[in-house]
Amino acid sequence: MHNVYKLNDSIYWIGANDRRISLFENHFPLSEGVSYNSYFIDGEETAVMDTADDAVLTQYFENLAYVLNGRALNYIIVQHMEPDHCAGLAMLAEKHPEAKIVVNCKTAAFIKQMFPLADKLSERFVTVCDGQSLQVGDTALTFCMAPMVHWPEVMVTYDSTHKILFSADAFGSFGALNGNIVNDKCDMKAKLSEYRRYYTNIVGKYGMQAAKLLGKASGLDIRMICPLHGLVLVQDFDFILDKYTKWASYTPEDKAIMIAFASMYHHTENAAEILACALDRRGVRDIVMYDVSRTDVSYLVAEAFRCSHIVLAAPTYMNELYPEMANFIRSLQSHALRDRKTAVIGNGTWANQANKTMISMLEGMKNTEVLGSLEFMSAPGPDKVKELEELAETIAASLR
Repeated sequence: MHNVYKLNDSIYWIGANDRRISLFENHFPLSEGVSYNSYFIDGEETAVMDTADDAVLTQYFENLAYVLNGRALNYIIVQHMEPDHCAGLAMLAEKHPEAKIVVNCKTAAFIKQMFPLADKLSERFVTVCDGQSLQVGDTALTFCMAPMVHWPEVMVTYDSTHKILFSADAFGSFGALNGNIVNDKCDMKAKLSEYRRYYTNIVGKYGMQAAKLLGKASGLDIRMICPLHGLVLVQDFDFILDKYTKWASYTPEDKAIMIAFASMYHHTENAAEILACALDRRGVRDIVMYDVSRTDVSYLVAEAFRCSHIVLAAPTYMNELYPEMANFIRSLQSHALRDRKTAVIGNGTWANQANKTMISMLEGMKNTEVLGSLEFMSAPGPDKVKELEELAETIAASLR
């Protein structure tokens, strides 16, 4: 049975939710599922904005059939060729041979890769360039190329008739939609962590490109943002844009300390706990601590984007850095995180490689300052407690 949402007199949400999925891209944990958003333009002419993932195509096609109500489909507009948004493209084109397929030059190449057996699709392509417009009935659309936000072929679409930005993967979020399709009935602050985790892990590496798109969007009269995942946005624009501007520029949201530790037999964890309490005695608020062996790296990356200060504590393992800590720092490097103040704590037992490796990795991250480092062998003794107090003072002073 169809389940659609009328956004205004001409635009419908025709997406679907997947609450059974546990890993997005078979990689990122999803505790609350994900939405796959597609939109329908209704009028004298009709169009769909993207399709959906294989998992929800039955629902998607029921939704589309309902809003079409037996009419022709004039345009299929392809903004992003990732399979969670284009899996239904060949099937949709087959069901509606009358529809023209709106693409850009890079999209066309991806379609041939994704659907090598659908060789006649290209005969129906309408190829658009940056700034080019298309009239769909009484709805005026303008296309804006957004390469590497977060694939090279991505474009977004501005509906100047209704002041809507169809934003592809920009402004998206993890999490299924629970009946509230539009954010005027939701607390955005309560949902912010999944917006942050989505952006930092999916788009985060491409901050420069995201910043360019934000710059273009700031010059438009936008009353509604329709992303391919997450809520349709009609309010809290200043709050949302402030967050995205910070994430895109790698600016910390909060002057806060994140302590990430790896510990085999609790000794390194003990050192991290001692440091945390020493920071508390110096007035530091809202400290967060994560065991990197028990916390998925996507949550760690998101917190590292949020916090201004990061403390890393880990043992040496097989004469190298403990694997989960190495994976976390490599993830920060691959997401191009920069402009953070850090400190490291290494546990060596008989060969302390942890500190040297962590410092070397951090020095490869742009504008990342190592405020201090501390080494101990096996378990922190009284002399190391004093050094932890001194490290806490250095970190707290930096916060002030």
